Amino acid sequence: IKELLRVMRTIDDRIVHELNTTIPTASFVGKIDAGQTCKELYQSLTDAHTSRERIIKNCIAQTSSVVKTLREEREKAQDDVALLKQLRKEQTKLKLMQSELNVEEVVNDRSWKVLS
Repeated sequence: IKELLRVMRTIDDRIVHELNTTIPTASFVGKIDAGQTCKELYQSLTDAHTSRERIIKNCIAQTSSVVKTLREEREKAQDDVALLKQLRKEQTKLKLMQSELNVEEVVNDRSWKVLS
């Protein structure tokens, strides 16, 4: 998921470049509709943020379900070391995904400030 999010955050990472290449300079003002171009960039950014948040939340929901199941199994078989190891691994994965929501918020805020 980290690699997928990195690729999906390209628009945010390159927001300054996008603005510099889409907003016309004084010599190109009549040839390009800056309002439409900004509107398209805004929509692309909104779509990217929405899809990333949806993906992260889906992963959190799936991992939470796995953690819940493993906890229930762990209560039945408390001596199972392999089960405990798997539970810890999934809990760590869940925490990392939850922290991605915070990262997403920071990335989104930065992009909106630049766009504004």
